[in-house]
Amino acid sequence: MSQYVIAIDQGTTSSRAIVFDHDGNIVSTGQLEHEQIFPKAGWVEHNATEIWNNTREVIGTALAQANLTRHDIVGVGITNQRETAVVWDKNTGVPVYNAIVWQDTRTQSIVDELAADGGVERFKAKVGLPLATYFSGTKIKWILDNVEGARAKAEAGDLLFGNTDSWVTWNLTGGTDGGVHITDVTNASRTLFMDLETLQWDDEILDIFGVPKSMMPAIKSSSEVYGHVHGSQLLREVPVAGILGDQQAATFGQAAFDAGEAKNTYGTGCFLIFNTGEEIVHSKNGLLTTLGYKLGDAAPHYALEGSIAVTGSLIQWLRDNIGMIKSAPEVEELAAAVEDNGGVYIVPAFSGLFAPYWRSDARGAIVGLTRFVNKNHIARAALEATAFQTREVLDAVNADSGVDLTELKVDGGMVANDALMQFQADILGVPVIRPKVTETTALGAAYAAGLAVGFWKDLGELSSNWSEDKRWEPNMDSAERDRQMRLWKKAVTKSMDWVDEDVR
Repeated sequence: MSQYVIAIDQGTTSSRAIVFDHDGNIVSTGQLEHEQIFPKAGWVEHNATEIWNNTREVIGTALAQANLTRHDIVGVGITNQRETAVVWDKNTGVPVYNAIVWQDTRTQSIVDELAADGGVERFKAKVGLPLATYFSGTKIKWILDNVEGARAKAEAGDLLFGNTDSWVTWNLTGGTDGGVHITDVTNASRTLFMDLETLQWDDEILDIFGVPKSMMPAIKSSSEVYGHVHGSQLLREVPVAGILGDQQAATFGQAAFDAGEAKNTYGTGCFLIFNTGEEIVHSKNGLLTTLGYKLGDAAPHYALEGSIAVTGSLIQWLRDNIGMIKSAPEVEELAAAVEDNGGVYIVPAFSGLFAPYWRSDARGAIVGLTRFVNKNHIARAALEATAFQTREVLDAVNADSGVDLTELKVDGGMVANDALMQFQADILGVPVIRPKVTETTALGAAYAAGLAVGFWKDLGELSSNWSEDKRWEPNMDSAERDRQMRLWKKAVTKSMDWVDEDVR
């Protein structure tokens, strides 16, 4: 009887379940989008109950599509949108508020308050992160401070917190009926609360934020058996055995297991992760220090990360907010109709600027507009914005590591766009390589679970599954590359210093 691993990929715009075989090939998929909730400018929320209901449904779809049952599945891996905070009542299983999404900027006043004593890098030496609205910690504090009765319940030990990996795992393993309240080191490293060296919650920082430790999930490795699916569900008794935050999962799925290896994922945002091995490297160039993965009792692997808030979601904005296109693939068609961007640059600082700037006062800008410009130029500029931002992050990685990357492995939904990938290679000046299996986020979670249950024996076996699908070689001359980057950097400065006290 053939056996498989199922990965639950709880992402920013949808939840998916993907079944993988032993060669790392996709067998079947279920996917459902969930509502994007925007109560105010800068606020982004999800309904966590909707996410859980969708998760159950996509599991059923993936199993039915391949005519599989729980007996064919050896393990469940989970990967998730990181930093999206869920706080729920452990007695009822009901969230006390919508999940606050990683893109949300409402907590800037909390960031400012905490940074008044020691600056935004107040905790960075210990947790690897600057104070920013991006991370889970400020979101928990906001919920406790603003949701009626939440703080009293939390202090009484009745509330639990988790990124969506914890929420899905708790529900999968029983919820109010003995659900396991855990997270893995990669997700824990995105809260502002985990000490990078001890891999434990830091009591002092929790106290400064006013977050009771009883809310926090137990920190586990990325690959071990955490519990089993609860008896009333389709996957009942199947071990839940792997958890990785989405960007770390994509790195793992790309088989970038060793120091010096890197990948870039093109999704809602864009995230470049550079493996630093067992060494904690503190960035001097605007990158984050984070956990790469930890397999069971083995030593943890660390990473540098360049996080870009808006890439694929810029294309969604053109579709949903502006109505310029009806579907995402139309962007490539429009962009191909012109030779260049017509002098237009789009800086999509919808949530401020993330790496390498970390400027919460920035907002989106379109610059260089003239009467010559049409929607084709704007479409091209929207695609190019992703490549320019990636170049700036890669420059920071090269500066921090002291060794220039000679190629870039890529994955995510946008890598199907040939025009974007060619421009990416051009503006980087190095080859860009796409693997045959581009669903590397789900694959990484499947790998973590499969290793824990013995479905795969070691990392070498996983590396042998990776194969190249396509590569793009740079063909832009260096003078033009430098000119483009000069103009991009000028455009970025136009997005800064926008938010005043009375503008959010």
